[in-house]
Amino acid sequence: MAARTALLLLLGAAGAGPAPAKGSRGDREPVYRDCLAHCEKRNCSGAGLRHFRSQQPLYMSLTGWTCRDDCKYECMWLTVGLYVQEGYRVPQFHGKWPFSRFLFFQEPASAFASFLNGLANLVMLNRYKAAVPPSSPMYHTCIAFAWVSLNAWFWSTVFHTRDTNLTEKMDYFCASAVILHSVYLCCVRTLGLKRPAFATAFGGFLLLFLACHISYLTLVRFDYSYNMAANVAIGLLNLFWWLGWCMRNQQRLPYVWKCVAVVLLLQALALLELLDFPPLFWVFDAHAIWHISTIPVNILFYSFLMDDSLYLLKANSYILKID
Repeated sequence: MAARTALLLLLGAAGAGPAPAKGSRGDREPVYRDCLAHCEKRNCSGAGLRHFRSQQPLYMSLTGWTCRDDCKYECMWLTVGLYVQEGYRVPQFHGKWPFSRFLFFQEPASAFASFLNGLANLVMLNRYKAAVPPSSPMYHTCIAFAWVSLNAWFWSTVFHTRDTNLTEKMDYFCASAVILHSVYLCCVRTLGLKRPAFATAFGGFLLLFLACHISYLTLVRFDYSYNMAANVAIGLLNLFWWLGWCMRNQQRLPYVWKCVAVVLLLQALALLELLDFPPLFWVFDAHAIWHISTIPVNILFYSFLMDDSLYLLKANSYILKID
């Protein structure tokens, strides 16, 4: 049950919404292109480049910001200023809204929100480990899910800090891994406790699928349409499997409302992504607000996992006493 599942269902992309555009209105503008060409010619070669490197803060160079990146940033704001001055709608550049950079953070609000989601996962992981003994039947599966989620939020933070080809792919692939592990978590909880061989075989199939998925997108071509279709299919399976199990067990397991709330809240909150608007204060766009809103949802899901694991531990102990 990843926070990104709902976004994938509504928008069809792993953690990042629609497929990034190859070009946008802003970067097609002649004023932007002329500014970029002039800036690169003046600052990105010879003495100009040496001067740029001597003035560039260490934290910017260590995080991979280049002279060309700085030129893009300056020319983007020049173009935005002209659009605003003339009363036109703010354009996107290279598939993204213009964001005010903070230190080396390209999208500071989304990066910070991703970090907070990761921190919430870490805190709840520690609470889960403190509350649930390792002898609980779901313990190791839940711990593995938590680490897969932490890894995904780490790469989400990196991606929103510095958008590169590598960080984009890692963000997408790790988000897909979370959804697949959520499907596996649901499989173990609903079927695997009584049929462990089936859960093991199904987990192997999911791992094989993830390996083939990543191999195709990495070695053949990064097909956004295929990635969209694959994640939507897996996300729908994840959504209806969890929701169906919750509906069947809501009378017997009173804490199941937490899982239902997580499923429904994720769907509702993902609607924020449909409100595609220029960033407020050049920092908060719909994606950043969505990331912020998923923090308490993550906490609620871990609360459900703790309640369920303790219930299973108690039920398992009762069966052993009878035997």
